[in-house]
Amino acid sequence: MSLTIDVAGLPPERLRFAPSPLAELTAMLHALAEPAHHPALHGWATATTAALPAGLADRLLEADFLWRSSRADFLVPARPAATLAEELDAVDRIDDEQWTRAALVTTCGSSRLTHRAAGSPLTDPQARARARELALARGPRQAAFAERLLDDPQAVRALVRRLLEDCERTFFADAWRRVLPGLAADARHKADLLARHGLAEALAAVSPSLALADAGTGRERIVVDKLQDNTASAAAAGGLTFVPSAFGHPHLVAVHAHGWQPVLQYPAAEAGGADAPPLAVVQQRLEALAHPVRLRLARTLARGPHTTGELADAWQLTAPEVSRHLAVLRRAGLLTTRRRGRYVLYELDLPVSARLGGDLLEAVLR
Repeated sequence: MSLTIDVAGLPPERLRFAPSPLAELTAMLHALAEPAHHPALHGWATATTAALPAGLADRLLEADFLWRSSRADFLVPARPAATLAEELDAVDRIDDEQWTRAALVTTCGSSRLTHRAAGSPLTDPQARARARELALARGPRQAAFAERLLDDPQAVRALVRRLLEDCERTFFADAWRRVLPGLAADARHKADLLARHGLAEALAAVSPSLALADAGTGRERIVVDKLQDNTASAAAAGGLTFVPSAFGHPHLVAVHAHGWQPVLQYPAAEAGGADAPPLAVVQQRLEALAHPVRLRLARTLARGPHTTGELADAWQLTAPEVSRHLAVLRRAGLLTTRRRGRYVLYELDLPVSARLGGDLLEAVLR
């Protein structure tokens, strides 16, 4: 499963790297709404939540459907600006229909409302009833928010803007000043890689979850390692924007719905940070360990290095059987090897194995 973004024929100047204050603010709001997704930000989230005025905390809870499980597309701009006010002005220029559809995806938990063939929930009674039904299934707060949005989209849009502006005054302005230099440096570095070495190398630096497929064939596309099957065309939409984030890890946020220019918000590089492996590698490792014989071998190899013969004797297997199972574990990257004379010693790679649960969670949350 993956998201593919068509970039065939897209001029290099239409590939942009830039920090976005609105995208970073809503990454922070997501971290406050779902702190379990961001254990490294636990201290910041606790301190920030404790310092919020009571009224602001209640208003954030009321509107958190816009960024809790996913983010409304208008909150991750394709054309980042220097200030939050400028980006909010650009959001204000989006028509009610597009804004409402994007908000209902996060409120109702269904992308079907955004399909071009579907009626407008603002004017079509059937689409409106469906939006209400989906929102109600997610709880009374979601239902109340959706009801207000459908009845008076202009009022809800003004409410959301004021809420984001109050967040800027309360905590975001200081945080943005602190993280902006690093985000700008990260964006410049990736843009320089693109200009000097091409898209494939720039993507590798952005995230191991991105890859360029069909390079040099005229059918180039970016493959995003996510648990979904979707496509988007950056060429048709006029470009692709990459937005670095200091608060986004482990998420790789992708705007790809019809009518929106594709955007990828990625975790900015951290010194000493380890990249999570692609989902395919995590799946390969889980499948390698799912076999009962290989799990027994892994148990033995976790205690120290063993040869093929020693493993065969320990588990009453033939040497060829052990070799076949070890080959599967090696291909999955779960073993280390070293030679002792004419013997090869195998050992379980404990750091890799210890990260497997975390790697799986990152892949799911990505």
